[in-house]
Formats: sequence, structure tokens, C-alpha cells
Amino acid sequence: MRAAIHTTFGDPTQVLHGGDVPQPAPAAGEVRIRTVLAPIHNHDLWTVRGQYGYKPELPAVGGSEGTGVIDALGEGVDGLKVGQRVSAASVHGTWAEYFIAPARMVIPMPDSIDDNAAAQLIAMPLSALMLLEFLQVKQGQWILQNAANGAVGKALAMLAKARGVHCINLVRRDAGVTEMAGLGIDHTISTAQSDWMAQVQATVGKASIAAAVDSVGGRASSELMTLLGDGGTLVSFGSMTGEPMQLSSGDVIFKQATVKGFWGSKVSQAMAPEDKRRLVGELLQLAARGGLSLPVDGVFGLDEVAAAAKASLEPGRNGKVLLRP
Repeated sequence: MRAAIHTTFGDPTQVLHGGDVPQPAPAAGEVRIRTVLAPIHNHDLWTVRGQYGYKPELPAVGGSEGTGVIDALGEGVDGLKVGQRVSAASVHGTWAEYFIAPARMVIPMPDSIDDNAAAQLIAMPLSALMLLEFLQVKQGQWILQNAANGAVGKALAMLAKARGVHCINLVRRDAGVTEMAGLGIDHTISTAQSDWMAQVQATVGKASIAAAVDSVGGRASSELMTLLGDGGTLVSFGSMTGEPMQLSSGDVIFKQATVKGFWGSKVSQAMAPEDKRRLVGELLQLAARGGLSLPVDGVFGLDEVAAAAKASLEPGRNGKVLLRP
């Protein structure tokens, strides 16, 4: 079968290319899915670089999420059938004509959710929903996040709104405010404005920020901590800058703040099955009624994967880049 592969770790725009690999066969408890669409996530590109928490054996097929149609069942699989339209995430090798997924990780997709949304519905939105629960915030409280116009950031803002949690969304470009508004996301502030911190404080008013999510690192971590309320929680979700978090010990001490790390894969593994089903159900309902916008910036073929990776790395994207076999 055709796949997007890399035989060495490195710059995704240089090392990724199309190639032929053996078609996989499902083992017991697994299904094989004929891929319709698969997204390119930031963590996929970090995996190709060899700098993520998971490091595949080479040569490797990229991708960790996809939507498609079940084409083969492994021994002992119940509740799923050949020809069923499904999505799966937290798997490997989805940038291919076929991929394997554990049956327990497969989620049937209703007809009300189109392929573009189904391809990217689980990994980032589910991470955002797990993150929202991880923050332990209640209806009416305020949270703050940077890199808000990324896939998780947009999903977090929409999901928080659906739950009645107020979310302030920081973006690095003034144009990002308009882009977020176009998705129905309010309380967006550009850090390109010299008074952006004052704007945050004015938005919150007399309330305080209960939790903040840092996806940037470096100085941005300190800025979020400065804006965090007493007893608040700062969660490290990622580091776009690649820099260590910079934090004022005074802020941590005198605010009695908590600093935590969040890795969706680990949180998902520790989550009770009934809780995961509840969250997935919430996502499906929200997406089906149009409450979760998942735009697509471009669709590329498997042999165009290097160009697709380059497009995915472009700043100012308005949606996900997807691969289509």
C-alpha cells in the first residue's frame, strides 16, 4: 500500500516522502481501517523529528489519527463491523491507505459529522476536553490560554464556552483576533498589543483567573503566572518556543500557585473507560449540532506529504492540514 514514511528522523519537510509498505493485518482485538482522511498534528511532526515522547522504529509511517471505513476485523472483535465509518486517535501509521487500530480505540462516526471534522475530532478536541476537566474549573470561572488559535486552543475555547466557563484566548497576531471571532470565539486578545496584559485584567474585572494553559514556554510562562489568581493552577501543555518555562519564584510562592504538566496520552491511559465514553459522547453531540468548528486549511496526497508538512508549519493557518490517500 502507499504511505507517507520517513527512514530517518529530522526536518519533516525534508525527510517525509511517499513510499510503498506492506499492508497491515489486524491482530486479535484490532481492526483495519481504509483511510479516508488523516490530519497532521504538531506532535506528529515532533515524532518525525525524533523529539516526542513516542519514538517509532524506522522506517516509520507517520500519523496518529484518522477517519475511514473498517475493512477487516481481528479475532474477538465485537460491536464493530466491516463497512462501518469510524475514527481513531492515539494510534500509529494513519498516513497510509490503511491503518490498524485497537477496537477499544475506535469510535463510530454518525452521518451528521462530515469527513473533514471526523478526521480531526478525537485527538485535539478530546485532549482539550480532558484538559478542561484536568483544570477542575467550574461554570462561571475564568481560564486563560496562549497559542489559542492552535487546534487545541480553539477546541478548548469552544468547549469551555459550551460548559459555561469563561476563557481568555491569547494570540500572537492582531489578525488572529478576527480569525477567532469568525469561529464564534470571543475574549481573544493579541499579545502584539503593548497593553495586552491590561486588556486581560480589564476583561476579568474583579474576578480572578483560576487556571492558565501554557503552550508556548519561555517568558510566556511567566506572563501567565503573573495574571493567574491566588491559588490558581498553571498547566504546561507544550512549548512552541522550545524554551524552558520561566517562572518567578515570588509569584509561585505568594500566590500559592500549582504548576502541572499535561500529556493527553498519559491522562487518557489513566482515565476510567466510562469517563472517556462520557467525554467522547459530549464531543460527538457538540460537533453534530455545529457547536464545534473544525476548519480545514488544505488537503494533500500521501506523495505530497513534505509539502503538507510545510503547509502545516506555516503561521497563520486557519485550519488543519489533512492527508488523503
